Amino acid sequence: MSVTHVVRAFRFRFRPSEAQAVELSRTFGCVRLVWNRALAVRAEAWEQRRERVGYGATSAMLTAWKRTEELAFLNEVSCVPLQQALRHLQAAFGNFFARRAGRPRFKARKRARDAAEYTRSAFRYRDGRLTLAKMAEPLDVVWSRPLPEGVVPSTVTVSRDAAGRWFVSLRCEDPSVRPLPPTCGAVGVDLGITDLAVLSTGEKVPNPRHELRDRARLAKAQRALARKAKGSANREKVRRRVARIQARTADRRRDFLHKLSTRLVRENQTVVVEDLSVRNLLGNRRLSRSIADAGWGELREMLAYKCAWYGRELVVVDRWFPSSKLCSACGALRDRLPLHVRTWECACGAVHDRDVNAARNILAAGPAVAACGDGVGPQRSTPGGQSSVKQEVVPPPRTGAAARP
Repeated sequence: MSVTHVVRAFRFRFRPSEAQAVELSRTFGCVRLVWNRALAVRAEAWEQRRERVGYGATSAMLTAWKRTEELAFLNEVSCVPLQQALRHLQAAFGNFFARRAGRPRFKARKRARDAAEYTRSAFRYRDGRLTLAKMAEPLDVVWSRPLPEGVVPSTVTVSRDAAGRWFVSLRCEDPSVRPLPPTCGAVGVDLGITDLAVLSTGEKVPNPRHELRDRARLAKAQRALARKAKGSANREKVRRRVARIQARTADRRRDFLHKLSTRLVRENQTVVVEDLSVRNLLGNRRLSRSIADAGWGELREMLAYKCAWYGRELVVVDRWFPSSKLCSACGALRDRLPLHVRTWECACGAVHDRDVNAARNILAAGPAVAACGDGVGPQRSTPGGQSSVKQEVVPPPRTGAAARP
């Protein structure tokens, strides 16, 4: 019986030499140009002739572009990142036509992140030294953790973020990721703002509010940026300062969410969460900044792939399930429960903390969702005014960019 290993990416910082930085910057520019030209050709063919241009046609176009005097500089960089850009464009159109994502967009010259992908034919990894095509010296990588022993990366992605930091991401199989020993634990998770996560056990995980910690520094840097002349060296210097503050906030948030999600997956066999539409919730102007800072969507993504890695089960309850208004003791459903009401008493005498009660109801609905699907809702007309969880017919979720959390 063959063992299937998890394919994951290992990301490291590196410090390029001056020559390597120039070569990579030139590669980023060529990748961006090839993407934009191919996208323009495909868009024009579809809008004017309703013709779909595939990867093979754009690859032939790339060969022709290299032979022209105007674009002869494309031969100066490795051809692999250029071909990979065309493959990524093909995948982007595939996701668009399948309504899994929005329409591919042109890449601006001043964008938040530049990246180029190299396959095995365009890099050499040997004895902890990584050398890319068109480079004589290996990259000065900060190996913060070892790669799996005896594993050779299948692809290498080099990127530079808005703060000017350089990263290299190595995609390879990781045989160390194995299913964890089974456990009988199960937990319901109610996501919030004051407390980032409230568990059905009654534990409340406080919201670190990473963005709030650096909000004053960020506002000061952004005011300084607004005063600088466009195109000046001082403006670029302050822009980097703004990007570094934002990057530090994002790093802290990601680190916290990784620790929280790993803990939930390791301690429980089943994790039950609510299907929140973060994109729609961001329309609330009073709460949009706090919701974005909480990182609910990122936490759910981490729970999803970590449960798949370690043999756990992630159950998602429908977003319309009234977890807060349902009594976890007797099942009675309240008609209204305003947001400012944090504690309420049921007619049965049970006193509920709003968030803990919601987490317990989410956990209770998990088995029904796992067995019957996500169309779970309360039964409103039952003897004694109580309610029970049942299967309801709900509209299918919308697909596409507008429906993604």
